[in-house]
Amino acid sequence: MMTMRRIILSTLLPAATTLLALTACTPEPPLHLYEAEPNETRIMIAELELDTYWDYELDFGVRYDWRAEWYYGWDDEDLRLWGEIGYSLPNVFCVRRYFTGSTPYAPHNRVLANTIEGNVFQGEFYYGFWDMLVYNDVKLIDGVQSLNFDETTTLDSVTVYTNQSMVRSRYNAPRYTHAFYQPEELFSAYEQAIDINRNLDGFEYDPVRNVYVKKLSMVLRPITYIYLTQVIVHHNNGKIAGVEGNSSISGLARSSVLNSGRGGNDAITVNYNTRWKRNCQVNGENVDIAGGRMLTFGLCGHRCNQLKSTADVHDKETHYMDVKMVFNNGLDSTFVFDVTDQMRQRYKGGVITVEIDMDTIPVPRRSGGSAFDAVVEEFKEETHEFEM
Repeated sequence: MMTMRRIILSTLLPAATTLLALTACTPEPPLHLYEAEPNETRIMIAELELDTYWDYELDFGVRYDWRAEWYYGWDDEDLRLWGEIGYSLPNVFCVRRYFTGSTPYAPHNRVLANTIEGNVFQGEFYYGFWDMLVYNDVKLIDGVQSLNFDETTTLDSVTVYTNQSMVRSRYNAPRYTHAFYQPEELFSAYEQAIDINRNLDGFEYDPVRNVYVKKLSMVLRPITYIYLTQVIVHHNNGKIAGVEGNSSISGLARSSVLNSGRGGNDAITVNYNTRWKRNCQVNGENVDIAGGRMLTFGLCGHRCNQLKSTADVHDKETHYMDVKMVFNNGLDSTFVFDVTDQMRQRYKGGVITVEIDMDTIPVPRRSGGSAFDAVVEEFKEETHEFEM
């Protein structure tokens, strides 16, 4: 399971920091460089465990342990359907370079685009200031890509988003009547005002390899966030036979900006899949669980990968989780849970858990109702509140 990636741009030396090197013709200064000098750039990735990325502090000195909360597990069928439970390692990268001349932080008027496989990039850098954006190429499981990249509306940033699915949604209407597809795993890093100057200020000379080296620091951070959801069903005794498979969570960002990692302001409902598992053990009790894995751009208007604590979360959306259950009489019922507090506490991903006691919930008399619905009034006669 991998999560946060550190990108390392280097020349021939593997190192723990980012290096941008210009080759030399003579072994020591002064160095006469061409206006554009090719250089080899090496991208290296440090793998971090999901535990390290989900580094919430729950209380004074108490760290978040997602495994202690996650009872659904992750078997071979989950792996086949949805891939690894954590982030997977990218091996293809997209590089976008913007030359701003003698003015740092200037608007972009052109872009140099490259796609590299592996960890070596070779390009040309003119004297002056450069901005650089790096993100991974999308890795697909089913061969169908959900992400759309907008690089033409403005050259100053790249926006990524998904579109509406065929699954209808009761939330975020009337603007959006359907739930949206999940994004794929996406990581990005952005560096501005990289100074390639004639005086080589900020460069270090390496006499062994006869190069001048400029150290940078770029961290490839996730901008899509993994949520593991589970509905723990107590005292089921065969009442619920399974799940329909389509689930969703509302109030999440539709898009994100690759340069900043900030989620968009448009709130949508994200559709994802769930499976039903019988006879799971929770604190010595035999229960059934509806579990799934969802990827999202996170909370609207937030740079979730930059937040340090829940005090930094200013989320105004309400987050409902829908799970459609199928009962032993063949009828289905949509369970709706308000998971707002959990989503705000796990602002960059984590486990979302709700629990129900089937001793308090009757088998539905008609299909399409809601066993617990905090929103839709027409199903009020079918509504039963319970402890979560």
